Amino acid sequence: MPSKNTIIVLRFSAMGDVAMVASVLKEFVAQNPKKEIVMVSREAFKPFFNDIPNVVFHAIQPKIIHKGIIGLYKLYQELRKYQPTAIADLHDNLRSRTVCTFFRLTGVKIKRLDKGRAEKKALTRSENKIFKPLRQTVERYADVFRNLGFTLHLSHLLKQNSQKLPSKATKLFNQLSVKKIGISPFAQHLYKVYPLEKMEQVIASLSSMDFELFIFGGGKSEQAIAENWANSYAHTHNLIGNFDLTEELAIISNLDIMLSMDSSGMHMSSLMGIPVVSVWGPTHPYAGFLGYGQSEDNCVQVDHPSRPNSIYGNKPCRCGVENCMDLIEPQTIVNKIKDNLNG
Repeated sequence: MPSKNTIIVLRFSAMGDVAMVASVLKEFVAQNPKKEIVMVSREAFKPFFNDIPNVVFHAIQPKIIHKGIIGLYKLYQELRKYQPTAIADLHDNLRSRTVCTFFRLTGVKIKRLDKGRAEKKALTRSENKIFKPLRQTVERYADVFRNLGFTLHLSHLLKQNSQKLPSKATKLFNQLSVKKIGISPFAQHLYKVYPLEKMEQVIASLSSMDFELFIFGGGKSEQAIAENWANSYAHTHNLIGNFDLTEELAIISNLDIMLSMDSSGMHMSSLMGIPVVSVWGPTHPYAGFLGYGQSEDNCVQVDHPSRPNSIYGNKPCRCGVENCMDLIEPQTIVNKIKDNLNG
């Protein structure tokens, strides 16, 4: 007989969205301790779920084993061995719908994420914009579990999840009295990135105050930029390319605050219970993607009738001659961080 305690959760990408799922699952397993979760996502995101009890991680490999309809049927065959009685589709894309179709044919209960597409279109359109806060993405995830019949109340509180530092990072934290600031200055979409020359001014100011700065998140090109900053400013350390995701999460858990774009750095910090000062351009926290437990008071942004014009940050700003990111002064960001650390 199938177990009545196993739920399969589908969310394959993107990094920040999967980190938000992890924040929701922490609350779910605490309130439903007899339930077991099989989390299906990309192998790279497994560290988000390592310390959540009753969660088994099952990797999808969409470019190799699970490619195309035949590959997704293979994934279904792998997942049916868990004998689930419910599927929580937190992605609602072609791949997740295909997997759900296979399960539906066997009578498994399925509920799917409501992305609120019409509301988001109204929030971002240039004419007749409806500017109001939309349902938070984490609540939309929670709704899927509620629609499956489970009890789930989200606290929306940051809960610090301090972890042991990687051995090669301990020397960076040996001055206990010095405040530690993470900086996640990059994002998948260019339009969500605060101008790098202004970010460098932020780093220069914070460095001059003797804070310890740690730069996260990026590939080879971003690593080169971060290395240059680390070599140019005291107390500034580049972590890109030097630590894996598990180690980065452990380091983040030992920070005092994170400075991030509207990106995965914000959601990783939320997962570790670390407050974030976030910088917003063509996107907006009203779209529902503010980090779990984060305060809108810590969102640095400019008021403009054209904002937001993008949900995911894949469209350029429509604020006129100057990009809305350019209108944010570096000192505004520095002051917001100082206010948090002194508060």
